[in-house]
Amino acid sequence: MLHFCNDYSEGAHPRVMRALADSNMESTAGYGCDPYCEAAREALKARFACPEADVHFLVGGTQTNLVAAAAFLRPWEAVIAAESGHVAVHETGAIEATGHKVFVVPGTDGKLSAEAVRRAVMEHRTGTEEHMVLPKLVYISDSTEFGTIYTRAELLALRAACDELGLWLYLDGARIGAALTAEGNDVAPEDFARLCDAFYFGGTKNALLFGEALVIVNETLKPFVRNVIKQRGGMLAKGRLLGVQFGAILQDDLWLETARHANAMAQRLAAGLAALGVPFFLASPTNQIFPVFPDAVVTALRDDVAFEFWAKPDERHTAIRFVCSWATDEAQVEALLACVKAHLSQV
Repeated sequence: MLHFCNDYSEGAHPRVMRALADSNMESTAGYGCDPYCEAAREALKARFACPEADVHFLVGGTQTNLVAAAAFLRPWEAVIAAESGHVAVHETGAIEATGHKVFVVPGTDGKLSAEAVRRAVMEHRTGTEEHMVLPKLVYISDSTEFGTIYTRAELLALRAACDELGLWLYLDGARIGAALTAEGNDVAPEDFARLCDAFYFGGTKNALLFGEALVIVNETLKPFVRNVIKQRGGMLAKGRLLGVQFGAILQDDLWLETARHANAMAQRLAAGLAALGVPFFLASPTNQIFPVFPDAVVTALRDDVAFEFWAKPDERHTAIRFVCSWATDEAQVEALLACVKAHLSQV
């Protein structure tokens, strides 16, 4: 079986595993109050040029997003997200479970525009606001659920809209490495810290065993976040395990190397599929690609390849998602291309 379903099925990069093994028998304080977590916080703040930020380590993305919503929002405030946003589609109502509504608005290839944010806010500022849930937190992800990336101009426009309307801008960075190393990207790490009130630096989908780092830049949002993490069950007793991993992946920009490799393998796969005449649901420059196949080919591929169904562009074709990871190699890509070619020849 060829595995192209996601970018977190494998374990961790050998350097991360070695760091964990090397520190395994040490005894440190718990709950993220250890020297490894502190060093990783400093490394992360330096890399993203936000020396005054607060950094909190959590295990997974859904956990990080719900903690952010619970900590940043008042009970009557809500989240704005694109209709494809992870918090709206793939988190089992985790945000709503915190007591906060998620307003979904139309996106473009997974991206949320400043204009869409303005429309959502205006729909809820009618002069009778005390009767309505009020939008407050703008949720975006980079890269998006469609593997697309935000341009610097798009982030600047979102920042301007948030400033104009009194909103927080929060970025889900589960695949932040993929976004920063994608062809055509013009955003630098420090832009996320400068333009977002808070964001998270993803590790689970980029060569860690597990882990996300919530980075809070806006002073207003910093108080009592650890209380929320504890209350929501997100405070890992063996917090050192997160600090050790983040320290290892940040050293010498290993996180960019692993993300760049995942992107390169996906783009190699995309080029090979295009050469076979396979169309795509949309163009993606990152490690997620979305080819469209006849339904018969999709059915046949299920016996050989792990992938995710994505959309039905028409009655006879299906768009699926292939994802490459830090561990995907050229041999696996070529094997998948050979498998696709064989099945295409039979339809």
